Amino acid sequence: MALALDRIRVGSAPDSWGVWFPDDPQQVPWERFLDEVTEAGYSWIELGPYGYLPTDPARLTDEITKRNLKVSAGTIFCGLHRGPSEWDSTWEQVSRVAALTQAMDAKHLVVIPSFWRDDKTAEILEPPELTVEQWRNLTTGMERLGREVKDRYGLDIVVHPHADTHIDNEEHVERFLDSTDSDLVNLCLDTGHYAYCGGDSVKLIETYGERIGYLHLKQVDPEILADVVRNEIPFGPAVQRGVMCEPPAGVPELGPVLTAAQKLGVDLFAIVEQDMYPCEPDKPLPIAVRTRKFLRSCGA
Repeated sequence: MALALDRIRVGSAPDSWGVWFPDDPQQVPWERFLDEVTEAGYSWIELGPYGYLPTDPARLTDEITKRNLKVSAGTIFCGLHRGPSEWDSTWEQVSRVAALTQAMDAKHLVVIPSFWRDDKTAEILEPPELTVEQWRNLTTGMERLGREVKDRYGLDIVVHPHADTHIDNEEHVERFLDSTDSDLVNLCLDTGHYAYCGGDSVKLIETYGERIGYLHLKQVDPEILADVVRNEIPFGPAVQRGVMCEPPAGVPELGPVLTAAQKLGVDLFAIVEQDMYPCEPDKPLPIAVRTRKFLRSCGA
């Protein structure tokens, strides 16, 4: 008998509607996203890029409440590996997003490290490997961020390993976790990004379970991924090739991931994200409906 996934709270995000930027003519209007995510059967959402959804708390509360939606998290990008000089610009962004996230009664801030390779142009911006000093900057900076966000906004930060960033593969993720305080920093495990970078999500959950604070559910197409790796294709163009695919067509299998997460015995958000920027406006809803049905078949 399958394990009842009663500790897993499933949701979706603007990302699954092809939204990567606060404002872009290739993206669906925010009203359509909210209407369609509700129609697909989800009750939890993320804020997405700050400025895509209304940033006035009263207006956003009204818009999500009338659709019976709730917010699970906000998202920020940061380059704290560059050292203390990054703090002020990082905090300026964090304070805006965290204030809105708090106002929506959410408890998590997803933190994505900055890209070392431009996701549109493929320009190499920085070396893909950090120096010892940069690792120290990254870990101490994230701990400071975790402390400040918790003290000022009551939110937990969850750091998101991501393709073309310095926290991506198994080695980097484990090094990051081993170098940070679990009281201040935990992980948003994105199953698609981790597989994209060669990692095993079930193994990570079973090994570092106490550090898993949040999940993004995503799959990669193994054949497209093999071509991406072979030709060193940057993340943006890889997404345009369809490397992130509709479940259950890709890897990892989400059933075992959800089962491993349930066994941790804690409440976890599992937010569906299928990177597909840019995409036709009529494409996301049918995928979202099928994905929600598939996750129900897994017990979520």
